[in-house]
Amino acid sequence: MIVYYNGRYLNKSEVCISPDDRGFLFGDGTYEVVRIYQGRLFHMEEHLNRLARSLQEVQIRMKDLMSLSETGQILIQKNGLGQSDAMLYVQITRGVAPRSHRFPPDISSTLYMEITKRERPLRALGQGVAVILAPDRRWGRCDIKSIALLANVLASQEAAAQDAHETVFIRNNVLTEGTHTNFCAVFKGVVHTHPADCHILDGITRDLVLCLCRENNIPVAEVPVRADRIGEMDEAFILGTTTEIMPVILIDGNPVGSGGPGPVTRKLQTAFENKIKEHIR
Repeated sequence: MIVYYNGRYLNKSEVCISPDDRGFLFGDGTYEVVRIYQGRLFHMEEHLNRLARSLQEVQIRMKDLMSLSETGQILIQKNGLGQSDAMLYVQITRGVAPRSHRFPPDISSTLYMEITKRERPLRALGQGVAVILAPDRRWGRCDIKSIALLANVLASQEAAAQDAHETVFIRNNVLTEGTHTNFCAVFKGVVHTHPADCHILDGITRDLVLCLCRENNIPVAEVPVRADRIGEMDEAFILGTTTEIMPVILIDGNPVGSGGPGPVTRKLQTAFENKIKEHIR
C-alpha cells in the first residue's frame, strides 16, 4: 500500500512515527474519513471544511488543506483503486515535541493519509441492523473529530460482544449519536435527530440526509430524541461515511416499529443512491 506521510508517498511499511509525536502520546490530533465511490472522492470539500474547523478548535496549524483533495486522488491512482469503492483516512496530529501537556507554539504538525478498499455494506443496508444503548461517557467536545476515541472504542467493542452493529450513546435520557455514526428516529413521518451542538459530531452524511429530506418533502426536527420514546419510534436509522443510511430494526433487542426498514428510510436510501450515481457519472 502506498500512503502519504509528511509530504512523501511511501510504502506503508516505510513510515516511522516518532514516539514523541503528540498524537501517539496524548491523542492530540484530528482526522477525517472520506468515502470513495468507483475511484471518486465523495463530498471531499465538506470533509476538508470540517477538518479545518476541528484543527482550528484544537489550535493546530495546517496550511493548504484543500490540496489534500489532489493528494487523495493521487493515492487512489498509486494504489490501483481508480474503479473501486474505498475509504480515504486523513490524520493530522500536533506533531513531535518533548512530552508536556503544554504544547510549543512553533511545532510542525504531522500529516498521514492512506487509502483502504472498502465495499459498500449492501446486505446490512437492505436488511437493517441491531444497535445497543450505553451511557455517553465521552468528553464534552464531541463536535471536534478528535483521534482520542477510547470511549468510542470500548462502546463499539461492547456492541460487537452483543452481536450488534453499533452502540448509541445516551446522555441525560437523550439519544445523542453512535460511536461512529449519527442517529435518527422517525415519529409519524418526521425525521428527528439531535441538534448539531457539542454533544455530537455534525456528520457529513447527516448534513446530506437533511438536504435530501428537504428535497423530498420529508419533515425534519433537529431536537433531542428522548430514550423514553424509543417504543414510539416508527423507524430509526444511523448515518455515516461508510455506514451510509443504515436502517435500525432492533434497539437493545426490541423491534423498532414494524421490525424492518421503514418507508421514510427507504425513500432516503433511494435519494442517497441517486446522489452516488450523479457523483460517479
